[in-house]
Formats: sequence, structure tokens, C-alpha cells
Amino acid sequence: VRVLHLKENIASLAWLLSSTRHGGFPVVGRPKPDHAQVFQGTIKRSELCMLLENEHIFEPEINNESFSSHPLPYEKITVEKLPKPSRLAMLLNRYTTDPRYQQLFINLEPYINKSAMSVQAHFSLQRTYVIFRTLGLRYLTVVDLQNRVVGVITRKDLMPFPLEERLRFQLSPQ
Repeated sequence: VRVLHLKENIASLAWLLSSTRHGGFPVVGRPKPDHAQVFQGTIKRSELCMLLENEHIFEPEINNESFSSHPLPYEKITVEKLPKPSRLAMLLNRYTTDPRYQQLFINLEPYINKSAMSVQAHFSLQRTYVIFRTLGLRYLTVVDLQNRVVGVITRKDLMPFPLEERLRFQLSPQ
């Protein structure tokens, strides 16, 4: 599972967006310093791309203290379609190759969907399907009993033919 952290490194984020086609990502964080990383919410790929076009919000990591930047307004990061894909490709390349971006971070906390749905790892497949159908979801985060991310299930995963094959494989004697 490709998860993001509340404070994410710019170079790592650019590499992730360059190397995957995922439409969104679960975001994890520690509720308290001595706790494990748990599911905090989700963020869409398009929102991450729009954030990366605003270099003024990048900051150096300073002793795990909170970031001081002012978040971008919601209207500036929510888009139906990316305005300049070629510019984004150039930026992602620069962020992954220029060493100074290894030292810069972005605070994702103001931008994540904290009310994102998740299901437990042993949640009913039939009920998961109903959730997808009724809410029109594209992906759903799967968590364990401690709310740690253990997977992501997509709409494609619930399509009838692949689902039947997977069930047949799981149920057949090894």
C-alpha cells in the first residue's frame, strides 16, 4: 500500500506521483508521539499535483514541530482536470532530481479528507460492494483493528469477473 504521511518529503511525493497512476492515497500520522502511524484520511492525486505547483508552501523539516505556512484555499487545489500536465511533468522531474527537494517537506494535514470512509480488514465483501455502489466511491482504505492502513480496495477490485477469479483461487484447495 502506498501511504503518505502528514508531513511528506517533496522528492518522495514527486517520485510517487511519477511512478504510479493511483487516483488517491491514504494519509497516516501519529495521534501522539509514542503511538503507531494510523489512518488520518485521504488525499486525491489531483490535489497533490496542485499542491506541488505551489512551491511557497514547502518547508524544511524542523524537529517535528508543526509547520508555520498558511494553507492554500480549498478552491485553489480542487480541480476537475489538471491545468498544465506538461508543466507538472517538468516539476515532478525537477523535484525528483534536484537534491534540495530532499530537504523540503509539505504539511498535508490541512488538505486531507478527514471524513474519508474506511473498512476493517475482515469487513463483508457484499457490504463493501454496497458502500461502493451507493456512495459512488473510487477507492476505499482498508484498516486493521488498530486503525493502521493494511490495504486499499478499488472499484476495479469489485468488478464481477476478477472478483469471481479471486474467490475461486482463495477457495480452491492448494
